[in-house]
Amino acid sequence: MQIFKSIVISFAIARAYAATATTTGDSSMITGCHAHGDDVYCIDSAGDEVLVSVTATPTTGIPASYTGCHSHGSQTYCLDSGGEDVLVGEEETHDHAHESEEEATDTESSTNCHFHAGVEHCVGAGESEGSSSSCGVQTRDYEMPLRIGTLFVVLVTSAIGVFAPILLVKLPFASVNSVVMTIIKQFGTGIIISTAFIHLYTHATLMFTNDCLGELDYEGTTSAIVMVGIFLAFLLEYFGHRVMVARSRKGSAPCIDGTGCQEESESRKDGSQSTQHPTIAHLGHSHGEDPTKPATKFSVLVMEAGILFHSILIGLTLVVAGDSFYKTLLVVIVFHQFFEGLALGARIATLPGAIFPSKALMAAAFSLITPIGMAIGLGVLHSWNGNEKSNLIVLGTLDALSAGILVWVGVVDMLAREWIIEGGEMLNAKLGKALTGGVSLISGLVLMSVLGKWA
Repeated sequence: MQIFKSIVISFAIARAYAATATTTGDSSMITGCHAHGDDVYCIDSAGDEVLVSVTATPTTGIPASYTGCHSHGSQTYCLDSGGEDVLVGEEETHDHAHESEEEATDTESSTNCHFHAGVEHCVGAGESEGSSSSCGVQTRDYEMPLRIGTLFVVLVTSAIGVFAPILLVKLPFASVNSVVMTIIKQFGTGIIISTAFIHLYTHATLMFTNDCLGELDYEGTTSAIVMVGIFLAFLLEYFGHRVMVARSRKGSAPCIDGTGCQEESESRKDGSQSTQHPTIAHLGHSHGEDPTKPATKFSVLVMEAGILFHSILIGLTLVVAGDSFYKTLLVVIVFHQFFEGLALGARIATLPGAIFPSKALMAAAFSLITPIGMAIGLGVLHSWNGNEKSNLIVLGTLDALSAGILVWVGVVDMLAREWIIEGGEMLNAKLGKALTGGVSLISGLVLMSVLGKWA
């Protein structure tokens, strides 16, 4: 009798449970189970897609369906093949998947990609296909007539930039020339300093951190090479100055028994005795410049050497860039070369002597060097691999050395020597001239730094 009562009670409970499931609207089965990535979705009795709290794996696979679906409070569960409860989430539609795909697309499109020596570098949340996925030669479209034509565009632009200051100083307008040259010189100082830090230092860092090069044992490689460039520029100017002073001494008449020295001291208007070494004093007057400073022409030559090093790389960088970025990079390089030409031309213009031959040759070297780099790029266009280890090391080293040389030239020879060191043009200049020079200096820094976003 007791057994009979138990069976009746169990049957009643089962019917009540089934009635509850029916009244709540839960389906007893979900089918058509499939995966979206690692998530599993199934179709309920209403034809809606629901998320199942299991993970799709290659080993276990995905069950075709789940049965015995029921509710526990506000949550719905179904039974898997082992009789275990599986949580069934809120209804999901394909719109969410599409939204995720659109978000991913938007993220990729917001990525900023640009070329350095034929290597596409991307900055942002996403990565461009092929930016670092392959270390082999990249297959791209190259429009040859466009590249050949733009070689002459860069040549003309560079020539205008470097020759303009040299010709302007010859115009018969002393006051106007003074203002214009102050603007160009200080603007050029900003250009050189920004080129060193924003362009060359950054480019060298990109080369040495490229995945295809591998991890460097010494993390400070870029900074160490930049430091070498600074020290080399210092040594060149130091020994160059000593050599030129030594040569000048050989051609000068030294003081004997104070005879020449006495004449030199008597020539001073205030009648005071000169504390300068007699031979050095003679040199100073014979050459018309302060011999305690490094030779001006030698300083400009060191500056031009640093510029020429990286200008040939700029030409190569431009040509081997893909067509998708070529026109943008061309505009940036044209402005870059024009501004840098102004900076170099302003320094060449201040050198003593006629334009021909030395000044003209220095300016011509700058005008030609970037087109030469472009011509080299055209020759190796289809075989160039910017991701090759040897290329990355060479390009990174040259960029870092050039950065060091231009840091020395820009900060010491141009900025400090004109604004801080005694005898500098801007140290005791009138307020108007100082403000004009300061605004020009900042303009050069800002404009060249902005160009660094694309090149």
